[in-house]
Amino acid sequence: MRKTVVAVAGICLLLSAATASAIVYGHPDGTDHPSVGALLAPQAYPDGTWATCTGTLISPTVFLTAAHCDQGVNNVAVTFDTQYVAGPGKTYVGIWHADPRFRGAQGDPYDLAVVVFPAPIAGITPAQLPTAGSLSKLAKNQGFTSVGYGAQAVTVDHGPTFHYADIRYAGTSDKLLAINKAWLRISMNPSHGDAGTCYGDSGGPNFLGAGAGETTIVAATTITGDSMCRATNVDYRLDTESARSFLGVYVSLP
Repeated sequence: MRKTVVAVAGICLLLSAATASAIVYGHPDGTDHPSVGALLAPQAYPDGTWATCTGTLISPTVFLTAAHCDQGVNNVAVTFDTQYVAGPGKTYVGIWHADPRFRGAQGDPYDLAVVVFPAPIAGITPAQLPTAGSLSKLAKNQGFTSVGYGAQAVTVDHGPTFHYADIRYAGTSDKLLAINKAWLRISMNPSHGDAGTCYGDSGGPNFLGAGAGETTIVAATTITGDSMCRATNVDYRLDTESARSFLGVYVSLP
């Protein structure tokens, strides 16, 4: 799920664009979003990093992420450490369940998955899901806070290189570019003062609101974006009938 030449990390391509994975133009999150965790690779990548995707605890036993983050195994590991270091890092193992309708389609890819833990995760308050249809009429200046363990920086030298540190980062944007049937398209253009997602942030949350107006509601999960992580953060809405039909199997819906 990561490549080490032009793109140091690339989770599957979707909508003919590179899948988004890491927070760029943001800041270390510290303890601000303890419900956000990293899906860990079975072994370290050549650069020594472990996080493959990001996700959010949405009930004491359910961790939400993206279906395209599938590692091909049933038992997967998750950490909520603000920085993951193999060995001393704290991990939780759960069972992987992806939406059986998952497909790489532009209209509605059903790109959701959950990790179900055998026991509640102690000491972490789960994030909330949006109510049905509540994102359909958001204002263009709606703020969002993106959180993830993906690449924190991009450098270009004979091609782009994406840099990872397995640190949870956060960034904000207050420019909603478009609302589609299944998607929110959010600006992450640094020239406009926006931060956003990149490779490794897939499955991670885009909380409704930013700054003093941030909420604990996960409006959408990061799925894709532009290949250089500089323009558009494309996120799967969680208020739609299709998203709720899958999530309702595992959690109580608002």
